[in-house]
Amino acid sequence: MSVFRPELHITAETGILEAAAGVLRDGTPATDGSSPADVWHMFYQYKPAPGQPSRWGHSMSEGNPFDWVECNDAVAPVGGETAVRAGSVVAARGGVDLYFTSVTEAGTSIQITHAENLDELCDDVNEDYAVSAAFRRRGDVVSDAGDFTRFRSPCVVPGWRSNDDRDQGEEGWLMLAVAGASEDPSIVVLSSADGTAWTTVGALSFDGDPGFDPASECIVAPRIFRLRDEVDGVIYDVLLITLERPGGDETYYVTGTLTGSSFSVVTPAQPVDRGHDFSRPRTTSHTAGSPERSARYDRAYIFGSMRSSGRNADLTTERNWETGGWAGTLTLPRRVTLQHGRLYQTPAPGLPDAVEESRRAKMWTGMCEIPVGSSVYAEILDASGEPAAVITHSGDTLTLDRLDGSPAVSELHDEDEDNITIIVDSSTLEVFAGGGAVTMSSRFWPEGGCSGIRVRSTGDAEIYSEWRRGH
Repeated sequence: MSVFRPELHITAETGILEAAAGVLRDGTPATDGSSPADVWHMFYQYKPAPGQPSRWGHSMSEGNPFDWVECNDAVAPVGGETAVRAGSVVAARGGVDLYFTSVTEAGTSIQITHAENLDELCDDVNEDYAVSAAFRRRGDVVSDAGDFTRFRSPCVVPGWRSNDDRDQGEEGWLMLAVAGASEDPSIVVLSSADGTAWTTVGALSFDGDPGFDPASECIVAPRIFRLRDEVDGVIYDVLLITLERPGGDETYYVTGTLTGSSFSVVTPAQPVDRGHDFSRPRTTSHTAGSPERSARYDRAYIFGSMRSSGRNADLTTERNWETGGWAGTLTLPRRVTLQHGRLYQTPAPGLPDAVEESRRAKMWTGMCEIPVGSSVYAEILDASGEPAAVITHSGDTLTLDRLDGSPAVSELHDEDEDNITIIVDSSTLEVFAGGGAVTMSSRFWPEGGCSGIRVRSTGDAEIYSEWRRGH
């Protein structure tokens, strides 16, 4: 295996992984009454080779979201389609619905493909990863309607609860989708009683300052979910958006309440990730029998693409393309909670054991006291023992420096805990600090791979306790 291919992160076996499409977490109890298996299904948009049309790949991990097995593809272009692009994954009708973007010379529309039996999704895997026989297309569900055309990039949420009784009921479906020209898109809100017949509610608008100018920004990849704030106990809507900007994609979250097509802002836009490479996150859907489903308003799980460049970027410039014939990867899953209107992200449970069982991944966690003016430094060493990246916590600032002249920097709040978790998985580097208040994701390519993490403190900074995983 190439020293640049991650072991715990999802990559395409060959080809270019362009974006996450959606995640399904299946905890349905076994037929013999035994404890339910925790099976993660990740669907992603990729190209088997440059110049080929985009399609959906599928990987599965049982027991945790770190031990991925590649399965047959889920959706591929047919007929006059020139590509099928990312969308949304929903546990529905006893199986799973994939809402995807169908691209033809005439434009785009949103279609569904459905699989009845989740246990069949990884049956009969073959070498060319042809589309799984478990999936059956159901055709268009959203196409041009009135002033809105070229629907794409759907986010679908079943059981969208009413604003009057947000903690009860399972009725009504919600969709957010992108419409209009690529250079001037609109986010459109749609509703449905069954997930197949959709009615346009209207273009998304904001009541209050969202922290950016919706009229001048190119907003794409909308996602929405609900979380209960651990401080005031209120269930809020959390809107994830990606802004396409000249310097690259920037992804933010806004908290508030969606009523119709109007989003009442409580917390203006805050970065989801402050590293070099994070974009277009996806949320996780749970099957009806999954234990996590009952706690879905207390926590959520998200993935993102580890890239900062826009949708037209050439990922074959990555060093691993030349050496391994693959490009692009996704972040590790993040467990997300809400406190005082702020998102806190931590690695999904099971990561320390997964790192320990890997061949090359490494993890360091430190509980610290870092007064402003003092620092804790963590150097990520390459195979020769030289620093390939440096993470610095200086009390009120977190810096991730790949030693390329463009460090990523984030402020830390006084009330945040002085702790740091660093995960190195070949060419991926993820940092969690301040109890999850700040996350940073970056790609890097240490010569010969990572040989270790060297940590030191300066000034009055103290590392009270630390532990490591990985060989």
